Amino acid sequence: MQRLKTFQEKRKKKSWQTNKKHFTFIDLFAGIGGFRIALEKLGGKCVFSSEWDENSQKTYFQNFNEIPEGDITKINEKKIKRHNVLTAGFPCQAFSISGKRLGFKDVRGTLFFEIARIAKYLQPEILFLENVKNLTTHENKKTIETIKNTLEKINYDCFFEVLKSSNYGVPQARERIYILGFRKDLNIKNFNFPKPITKTIIVKDILEKDLSFRNVYINRPDIKITKKEKDVTDPRKPFQIGQINNGGQGERIYSIYGTGITLSAYGGGVASKTGAYLVDKKVRKLTPRECARMQGFPESFELHEKPNIAYKQFGDSVSVPVIKTIFKEVIKTYPKLCLKKI
Repeated sequence: MQRLKTFQEKRKKKSWQTNKKHFTFIDLFAGIGGFRIALEKLGGKCVFSSEWDENSQKTYFQNFNEIPEGDITKINEKKIKRHNVLTAGFPCQAFSISGKRLGFKDVRGTLFFEIARIAKYLQPEILFLENVKNLTTHENKKTIETIKNTLEKINYDCFFEVLKSSNYGVPQARERIYILGFRKDLNIKNFNFPKPITKTIIVKDILEKDLSFRNVYINRPDIKITKKEKDVTDPRKPFQIGQINNGGQGERIYSIYGTGITLSAYGGGVASKTGAYLVDKKVRKLTPRECARMQGFPESFELHEKPNIAYKQFGDSVSVPVIKTIFKEVIKTYPKLCLKKI
């Protein structure tokens, strides 16, 4: 943290940031700022951020000239500025199908109640949360019901939906649950999540032409290509064309003419975290910049200097275009939000 504080020189305004001032928001469990980018594009101003991971704090500072507050359990809600929107991509490992799925028995699962604590006191008009798809079925749907009931008790009408990133402008089969809470006095009894857009983006569209990061290539004798890469039937789904070794996690090879697999923060295998793709007749992982593009981050976004950390950060992040598309519907549903003064 001390090293971060030595970089206090004024940074240029990023290309996604806007001079419009429509509404304020806070960025909890901020990661590297995916929610922030999306809402700033729509005229929002971030007035508070929180993220405990020091590597993510560093990347956040590189891009927003702001070091997020640390451990959310130690943050006094009375010291957070009043705001219109609360955003949070709260920890998903406790509910993830790839983890132990302990849910609220896991300390990471209980962090949801820190969001509720802050929202209960500050009562922003809107809550905007994100988590893994498995949250909808975890503990025979008891977990999502607990979340819904908790939000209702603290004065919010709750709506949620599972959306796939590949339907909203990025080549990634990432399915996540999005939860919207509208304060009850707004009297919003229905919210329509956005329909898929017509434009399809495939992995080929986000590949770097000149690779500065060369350690992505996989040269092994046990690589097997069993299908033609252009035989994709649905470009919005991953299309496996081969495997490495026994084809376990991180050992499957996909076509660049389809959608990529979900980026992972913790996956294993020779192509861990990104999956493997056949590119110009060579098998390789994605680069960190390609992962940024797969999550819809702008080209001006500065990556962490260490590739392994950058991979983890994008595996943990949100898909920016999905967040932006959903929030456009929020503004349509509650247009008074953009009349707020800052």
